Amino acid sequence: MSPRVEVNAFHPMSPVTLVALLHGPDQRGLVARASGWIFARGGNILHADQHRDEDEGVFFQRIEWQPAAGTKPAAEEKAFLAYARGDLKMHATVTDSVHRPRVALFVSKADHCFHDLVLRWRAGEFPCELVAVVSNHRDLAAAARSYGLPFHYIPVDPANRAATEAKQLALLKRLQVELVVLARYMQVLSADFLQKLGRPVINIHHSFLPAFAGGRPYHQAHARGVKLIGATAHYATADLDEGPIIHQDVARVTHRHGVEDLIRKGRDLEKLVLAQAVHWHLENRVLVYGNKTVVFD
Repeated sequence: MSPRVEVNAFHPMSPVTLVALLHGPDQRGLVARASGWIFARGGNILHADQHRDEDEGVFFQRIEWQPAAGTKPAAEEKAFLAYARGDLKMHATVTDSVHRPRVALFVSKADHCFHDLVLRWRAGEFPCELVAVVSNHRDLAAAARSYGLPFHYIPVDPANRAATEAKQLALLKRLQVELVVLARYMQVLSADFLQKLGRPVINIHHSFLPAFAGGRPYHQAHARGVKLIGATAHYATADLDEGPIIHQDVARVTHRHGVEDLIRKGRDLEKLVLAQAVHWHLENRVLVYGNKTVVFD
C-alpha cells in the first residue's frame, strides 16, 4: 500500500463537521442569529470565533459545527449558505470535514520546505491529498518518488513562459488541484496564470515582508545589518510578494552572522511558517479580505 493511501485514508467513522467563514457589514445579533440557526436544526457548535474591523465596520466569523444525526452534509451546506447570504446578507463559504482538498507542490532545487511539508502530510498533520510535485528542475524527482508522489518535470522556457504555464495549467486542471503550494519554487507566476487557475496559491518568501521583497533577501538583509530576519507565507497575487499575508515569524541575528548563517537560520523559519500557513488554510481558518487576512484561532 502506498504511503499516501495508508497514512491519509479518510476514516468513515469520524463525525462529519462543517466550517463556515462569514464576513460582511456588522449588524446587531449576528452571532446569535447564526448560532440560533444551527441550534434550531439540531446542530452542535464545536468552535466559534469572531472579529470586528473597527475602522471598516466589517464583521468576520468562523463557525465549526456538527450537524444533527442523519443530516446530509451537502444539504446542510447549501441551506446555511442560502441563510447566510440571504437573511444575514453576509459573504459566506462552507466546507465539510469529509472533503480532502487536492494539493500540488511546486518546487525548484531547494528541498527543505518540500521535505518538511511531505513528512508532515505523511504524519497526518494536513487534511488533504498531495497529488503532484511539479518542478522546473529534476533535482527532487527521486525524493518525490521515494514518497510515492508523482513528479512532473516542466522546464521553464524564458523565451516562451506562456507555453510553460499552459502545460502547468493543463496538468493542474486534469488533476483537479484545489490548492497550489510554492515550496521555494523560484519562478514568478504570471497574473494570467493565477487568473486562469482560479485557485489559491500559497507562497513562502524568505524575508519578513514588506522588507526585502524580490530576490536575494538574505543578502539584502545582511547588507543592511539587520538584527532580525524573517519568513512570510502569503497568497500569491499578480503583484510580486504583495499578496495577503497568512503567517510570519522572525529570528534574531547579530553582526557576527554572515549571509550563510542568515540563510541557515532562515530555512528553519521558512519550514515552520509555510507549514503553519498551509495547515491554517486546510482547516479553513483563513479569511481573505481585500489585501489582508483574518486568521481565526
